[in-house]
Amino acid sequence: MTKNLLQTVVVAFLVSALTLVGYNQLTSNKNENNIRVEHVDSTPAQSVLFSKDEDGEFTPVDFTQTAEKVNDAVVHIKSTQTAIANNQSPYGGRSGQANPFEDDFFRQFFGTPMPQGQGRSRQPEPRVGTGSGVIINADGYIVTNNHVIKDADDIEVTLHDNRNYKATLVGTDPTTDLALLKIEETGLPKVNLSDSDKVRVGEWVLAVGNPFNLNSTVTAGIVSAKGRSINILQEQYAIESFIQTDAAINPGNSGGALVNLNGDLVGINTAIASPTGSYSGYGFAVPSNIVSKVVEDLLKYGITQRGYMGVRIRPVDGALVREKGLSVNQGVYVDEATENGAAINSGIESGDVIVKVDNTVINSNPDLLEAIAQRRPGDAVEVTVNRNGTEKMFSVILNNRDGNTEIVQKELAKALASLGANFETVDKETAKKLDIKGGIKVTDLQSGALTKQTNMQEGFIITKIDGKNVTDVAELEKYLDNKKGGVMLEGVYEEYPGSYYYAFGV
Repeated sequence: MTKNLLQTVVVAFLVSALTLVGYNQLTSNKNENNIRVEHVDSTPAQSVLFSKDEDGEFTPVDFTQTAEKVNDAVVHIKSTQTAIANNQSPYGGRSGQANPFEDDFFRQFFGTPMPQGQGRSRQPEPRVGTGSGVIINADGYIVTNNHVIKDADDIEVTLHDNRNYKATLVGTDPTTDLALLKIEETGLPKVNLSDSDKVRVGEWVLAVGNPFNLNSTVTAGIVSAKGRSINILQEQYAIESFIQTDAAINPGNSGGALVNLNGDLVGINTAIASPTGSYSGYGFAVPSNIVSKVVEDLLKYGITQRGYMGVRIRPVDGALVREKGLSVNQGVYVDEATENGAAINSGIESGDVIVKVDNTVINSNPDLLEAIAQRRPGDAVEVTVNRNGTEKMFSVILNNRDGNTEIVQKELAKALASLGANFETVDKETAKKLDIKGGIKVTDLQSGALTKQTNMQEGFIITKIDGKNVTDVAELEKYLDNKKGGVMLEGVYEEYPGSYYYAFGV
């Protein structure tokens, strides 16, 4: 009985196996490229991802709460500028000849008509730009980019709930492309500033702003790099040490927030790297530590206080290591420690490689610029250098741009302030290079007589006013204090040959 049952089972198994083999053979011959697709009733989904925080604890990766927290504190900014249409070169020359004296001065004050055929119209026409801003204080203080509000005659801020305000400009810092605005309101939602030094590559971040006038847009990405310099700021003492992110940033995001998952500000979105002008994968933000320092300076002093070491530097790379026989592969090489500068006075020499400032490791030029940009004249920093394979530490007392440790005060006469510009006395080295006795450099142009009545550009160095030599800002201030009527400025540009003339009325 048992034996017969066993035989029956074996026979049944063999029959089934042969049937399956035959079926597979038939279907294989029928269609050799047959692909089996399986469908299920529902797709398994994970409702939330987790990541570890600094303490090693698992925290949920959830963008919704962060977006809700930050959206209300990011504003839309509209800046309006009354521009002067100009088909000439940006520096006022005609066919290579710089003669805006005839145009600006005689037409303005003596009614001389514009020569025919010059193709120029001076009819005011409004230019409207848009961007974003971040409320950092409940009493209406807003951070944005300088390029968002540059030369604006009118600045309008719209909140997330559509309330609208006129904004006043507290101050700007073109070297970091930051500006501080103020609206008359209290109890506003705000974003807290975090320590950007603690931001790590690979960390989740959100970009919040108003790209293409699409209000309150949130995109997500990671920090893809730190300490980036893309040479977008054309200021002489520009500070570029951007946080790079792959969160989508487009025109209109400028001045908006880059925040961590806690909703704290890690940077102000400033630029994109793109061949088309739209997002192509990389965005750049000014680190929040620099933002914090600039805001404090503008509120307290009205002008940014910048510490200087007095060194000419270049990054350490493989070619430099071979050329100089260096003992380190990373850091910042001191090409020259300038005479009477803070660095040389502390003992730092040409040929040293700066590897650390206080507790911050220095691997590149942006690392050093960012570390020093967070300090003021008179601050002491511990600078570690590698000299011939040996590390040495020096205490450096930072100077201001004039070579001393004093805080720079922003004190402009009313007449000087009406020009809508910031000025600085030209240093001896620049004066010698340009073969001038001295002069006053226009470092920043905003809304004022110079932008409304002339086509002057930033970087212009004033050497004469109404034919009289001027060599420092105090002389210009004194001359304009009681001046009425027409004023003619004569000067030069570092990048362009010849003399240039600009005339305006006060």
